[in-house]
Order: sequence, then C-alpha cells, then structure tokens
Amino acid sequence: MKWRIAVAGAAATIAFGGVVAAVDTQSTVTLAGPNDTLSAQTVLASITVAPENPRGYKRSLFKHWIDVDGDGCDAREQVLKRDAIGLPQVDPFKCFVVEADWLSPYDGVKTTDRTEVDIDHVVALKEAWDSGAFAWNEAQRTAYANDTSDSRTLLAVSSSSNRSKGDKDPSNWLPALRAYQCTYVANWIAVKARWGLSMDQSEWGRLNNMLSGSCAGTTLRGWNPPPAGVGTPASTTSSLATVTTSTTSSTSTSTSTSTSGAADSTVKVNPGSFCAPEGAVGVYNSRNYVCSKTNASGVPYSGGRARWRQQT
Repeated sequence: MKWRIAVAGAAATIAFGGVVAAVDTQSTVTLAGPNDTLSAQTVLASITVAPENPRGYKRSLFKHWIDVDGDGCDAREQVLKRDAIGLPQVDPFKCFVVEADWLSPYDGVKTTDRTEVDIDHVVALKEAWDSGAFAWNEAQRTAYANDTSDSRTLLAVSSSSNRSKGDKDPSNWLPALRAYQCTYVANWIAVKARWGLSMDQSEWGRLNNMLSGSCAGTTLRGWNPPPAGVGTPASTTSSLATVTTSTTSSTSTSTSTSTSGAADSTVKVNPGSFCAPEGAVGVYNSRNYVCSKTNASGVPYSGGRARWRQQT
C-alpha cells in the first residue's frame, strides 16, 4: 500500500486507497527517501489500527540468522559487527566476530562477551506475525527476520534486556534506559510503517500518548524499501508521496500510482472495531468506511473512542 500524508497547519489527515479526507486549507507535502526527517507522530497516524491475528504463529516460519544479502555474513554476525563499539576483530573467512565491545542501548550494559549479546528483532517475530506477517510468503518472512538493510529492524542488546522484552509491544515494555525510550518509540514506528504492519489499539494509544507527552517532537528518518527481489508485502511503503489536500468539508477522491505503476491497494477494515486516527477511511465488502467517533446519526460512541462505520 502506498500511503500519503496531507498536512494543514499542525493537523494531518490520512488518505487510504485513493480517498483523501478533506482539511480546511490547501497544502502540499513532499516526503520521500531515507534522508528525510519525518515527524514520528505523523508516521504513527498513517499506521492501520486493527486487532491482532496470532493464530498459526511458529518461530520456525521465520528462517533467521542466514545471509540474505550475499555479503558472506549471516545476519547475526553482521549486526554484532555493525553494533560493536570501535573496531571489532572479525575472522575474514567465516565472518565471525572474534572479539569486540558492545553497549546495550536498552539498559546501558557493556560487555565483551558475545554470548551475553542477543540480536533483538525490534518488532519481535511474533508481533510482526500478529500484525500482518501471517499473510506474507516465506521469502517475505525470511527477508524480515534477517533484515540488515535498515539498522532499526535488528539491534545488538544485552541478553537480559532481550529476555525481559520478549515479544511485548510498547504498551507492555519499554527500555529500562529512559534516555533511549523515545528513540525506541521512533524505531518501532519506523519498522511497522516500513513493513506495512498494523498496530492494536493499546499499542497505538501508548505510542500516541508518549509522542504527545514525554517524547513530543520526536522525529525519525525515512527509509528505503525493504530488501528487493523477495516480493515485499503489498502493504509496504517505500516513500511518502506528494499530495495536494482538498479544500472542501467532505471527502474527495484522489488517485495515485505506486513507483511500479500499479494502483494503490485499499485498506480493509473490520466494521465496528476501534480505529485511529479519526477520519481515516477504508473498505469492507466493497463499501467505504470511515474512522469516526460518532455513528451515522452523529451520536458519539461510548468512551469517546473512534470506530469503523459505513460512510454516508
């Protein structure tokens, strides 16, 4: 899915599947490429909120610690080498990190013992599965499990912090080192957006609260597409496109093409389920739905929470 972000002043509205929610003033935003600085809050607002789908997960479905980029190093050794402090000693024939120093960003633990260093999938394999990877093919899962093309996907951390984290999302776990928490939040959002993964309501809400509070103003860098040649997920976005917002008070239709020339895919929604951000649109059974805090008659939903309802 190619996704677009329309901004008017400080407010943003999200466009899915060719439908753009209208805003008050006309504005054009161009965001593309790995060198761009993006608002973490704006990227978060683009991510689909949906219930998790944990059925069928097995860790063995994600083949990991293999060499997928053909550089002679498996993903674990590559990250151990990349995240070492200073210059590591590496066996040039086996690409094995013989000696190095590591400093875990999660808890500040420093070690020279490689057996005390874990390579963490920042968005854990099970979390990825629950959030959309259940629909990927084997090549996609392998690419994700061994992704060294973006340093936010895999990270060398202390074994103890990795065990503490497990497969928890930020609503249940944050790094003990408070100075790293906002960076962790930004990295989590970037991985989910880059790989087209959804968030559940509590996960999205916790991140939104942090970006509105202790992590206000957090930014993240853009990204390249996930590794090429593996049939990357259809919902993955490689960049943010240029979009001109409508000046009307109703929704307007907009079309765009992805970099490959194919039409944008449409977000599938679950009618009646919680959603965010308010104003997002999607489709169910060929009918358009909107994320709204009120029903079609204008009556607010209980708790003031937004739900997917059919557009009128």
